[in-house]
Amino acid sequence: MFLVRPPGVYRPQSDTAMLVRELRRSAVAPGARVLELGTGTGAVAVAAARGGARQVVAVDVAAGSVLAARLNTRVRGLPVQVRRGDLFDPVAGERFDVIVANPPYVVGDADPARLRGRARAWEAGRDGRWLLDRICAAAPEHLTRRGTLLLMQSSLCGVERTLEALEGAGLRVSVAARAREPFGPVMLARAAALEARGLLRPGQRHEDLVVVRADVPADAADGREPPGPARSAA
Repeated sequence: MFLVRPPGVYRPQSDTAMLVRELRRSAVAPGARVLELGTGTGAVAVAAARGGARQVVAVDVAAGSVLAARLNTRVRGLPVQVRRGDLFDPVAGERFDVIVANPPYVVGDADPARLRGRARAWEAGRDGRWLLDRICAAAPEHLTRRGTLLLMQSSLCGVERTLEALEGAGLRVSVAARAREPFGPVMLARAAALEARGLLRPGQRHEDLVVVRADVPADAADGREPPGPARSAA
């Protein structure tokens, strides 16, 4: 699939494809509202809209990503609103049937809050959870009755922590997909440092990519609000 990608916008890679496959397996119900956090080029938003969603809202903090996602969804005539902002800020008070996110998850020493450019798409701080923890904390309040969260992350940044956080919020959790991935240039460049920290075994040059699924249990659904009203695109 051809996607417009301005300089500095994250290029869809194997993790994007993995998340799209899991989204398709989950079979977005006709008429569903879908939220994608950190949309980049809009590749996952395109897949959600083509999968039968009534409306897709795609959010990104980077202006270049917002531009790319708007172009890539509008040229296809898809029902996608692209909003600029930080995670759930642009959808305050709204709920969705499906939330998908592929946030930065690469462990490193950089302070993600100070970064500009392409590195913002992967740098996730010392434990790799710069945005993961925030998503786990806020996502449950943005899910509708029987809503589902699909969250991509690396095995190096605490899959159990993610499962425990979401389970603690009352969701039913599982590892929906897992795939071993050889290191690319970014991870190869810091592998020795990660070994020194004990995050990698000596000589290890791969990580597992994981899609965590979290569902609102049926017995908890009745107490939830219906979906919030759609807003016009920013």
